[in-house]
Amino acid sequence: MWKNTLGRNVGRLFKTQNALEKLPRRNLNLLEYQSKEILSGSGVAVQKFVVVKELSELAARVNSFNAAEYVVKAQVMAGGRGKGHFDTGFKSGVHILKEKNNVPDIVKSMLGNRLITKQTPKDGVPVRSVMIAESVDIFEEKYLCFLLDRGTGGPVCIASPDGGVDIEEVAKNTPEKVKTVAIDIFEGLSQSSAKDIAKFLKFQGKAIDQAADEILKLYSVFLKNDLIQLEINPFASTNMGVISVDAKLQVDENAKFRQKALFDNEVTDESDPREVEAAKYNLNYIQMNGNIGCLVNGAGLAMATMDIIKLHGGEPANFLDVGGSVQTEQVTEAFRIISSDPSVKAILVNVFGGIVNCATIANGVIAAVKNVGLKVPLIVRLEGTNVDNAKKILKDSGLQINSAENLDDAAKKAVSCLSR
Repeated sequence: MWKNTLGRNVGRLFKTQNALEKLPRRNLNLLEYQSKEILSGSGVAVQKFVVVKELSELAARVNSFNAAEYVVKAQVMAGGRGKGHFDTGFKSGVHILKEKNNVPDIVKSMLGNRLITKQTPKDGVPVRSVMIAESVDIFEEKYLCFLLDRGTGGPVCIASPDGGVDIEEVAKNTPEKVKTVAIDIFEGLSQSSAKDIAKFLKFQGKAIDQAADEILKLYSVFLKNDLIQLEINPFASTNMGVISVDAKLQVDENAKFRQKALFDNEVTDESDPREVEAAKYNLNYIQMNGNIGCLVNGAGLAMATMDIIKLHGGEPANFLDVGGSVQTEQVTEAFRIISSDPSVKAILVNVFGGIVNCATIANGVIAAVKNVGLKVPLIVRLEGTNVDNAKKILKDSGLQINSAENLDDAAKKAVSCLSR
């Protein structure tokens, strides 16, 4: 019974984490080399590595260190790099090489080209940097992760002696091989707890103390950098001791004011340009595949709006939540971003004025229509604070704006526009 419960709990933790990542937030994801720079700077054991961003620096970087074996890895956010291929036909975003002289040719085949994996768009993502690392002999691969868990109201550590594989599958099929430790945010992670985790990971002899020290350092990194996830896979026993061989770090967007240096180095090459632009104006935007643009305040209302559009036979083109403190300028930018999508054939504005004043939205809509030069049908449904004044503002504007009485009416009007 306890095994099944543990499997469900670990599954819940990762499903919660995945759900959080899919919400309209801009938590900062770091490239592998960026993660390792943070780890290394905090005293965590990682392999020696260099990063190449320009071919002009390739020779100097390659010659900066010697190793018995080299790992050359394309730096992109997407997984499945090793099994991927480039738009040039070159195979794999991860190569292990014995000869140093072969490294430059591999780097040249990666840098500036697009890598296509199972997690990228069809045309792949551009490779702007390549990491060259010293290869290590891995004796055993373990899994270690720190993440924030709403269920326990704080950080948890998830550990498994079965690293290098999908942890959710391990939790499902062999839950006894996964240990979940809730950490008191005030008391922190103790040396004895770290040692218990190291023993569960099946480190032996002196490696137990070394692994425990590394676990404590990793937890310190988790706290210091306001991370919501720190995943090491594999957390490995090697010929050079216990090393964090691969790392995935995600920084809480709410800590942007504290972690300015990290956010300033954000890599946006793989992000939708509209999502990046929206973030500049504190707008939450996610591109979708439909043709009805949505401008809504509140994530729940936005999802309900998309659902009712689909209920009436339409397809939403985006998720765009302007939030509760939206100003006229943000509404204008939201319209500009939505209108920049050529697939948008109609726009539905659905605002419930609780915190936000409906008149602010109405003035923003009018300014946006005039400034953007809107050429598609516009349907507006407003309700809540100052709604009567807002409706009058729209009516007196003289612009072609279709008012809706309620959400159902708004969705029907948006969908019917497409058949005209």
